[in-house]
Amino acid sequence: MDESLLVTQLIAGDDKAFRYVIGQYQTLMLSIARAIVGDVFADEVVQESWVSVYKNIAGFERRASLKTWLLTIVSNKAKARLRKESRMVSLEQLDGETPGSYLDSANFKRDGHWQNPVSHWNNESPEALLEEKQLQACIAKTLLLLPPTQKAAFILRDIEQHSFDEICSLLDVSAANVRVLVHRARLTLMQVIDRYQETGSC
Repeated sequence: MDESLLVTQLIAGDDKAFRYVIGQYQTLMLSIARAIVGDVFADEVVQESWVSVYKNIAGFERRASLKTWLLTIVSNKAKARLRKESRMVSLEQLDGETPGSYLDSANFKRDGHWQNPVSHWNNESPEALLEEKQLQACIAKTLLLLPPTQKAAFILRDIEQHSFDEICSLLDVSAANVRVLVHRARLTLMQVIDRYQETGSC
């Protein structure tokens, strides 16, 4: 559907146009809300976002695409909810340098290489390894424990496949910070997989 016509119909209060937009973007908006604020509040955040869209569509200036405008609304709502729940964590509070973690400086040489080689995974392929249900449960459990911004960046990048530019806009952080957040989340998950390979448990 032509976006200009669609926006015009939305501004005119066309119910069919609203149903179409909800059908197109509900799943994506829900995934972004979940990434930022978690499963518990995601549905509520998306509902609040649609109310906001309905109230403010007349002021949509079309300087960005409708999709970008919708995702910005849900991102802002989710971040506001996260702050309200007092679970916002700053970059300085990220725990990537916790002693014993992958980012512990004791694990690296002066030139940045590993002190000891990283253990090899036993399964034939990463895909085969990730199909193990117990490991999937370990990863899901670990994702819940990540700092909220780190978890959101990881989900948006590695699961939802958003670009770094989009994630910067959605989370309101710099490109460098997004890369740090995603990198630290990946390292934490790699640590979980390594431990699972060595011990068979989380």
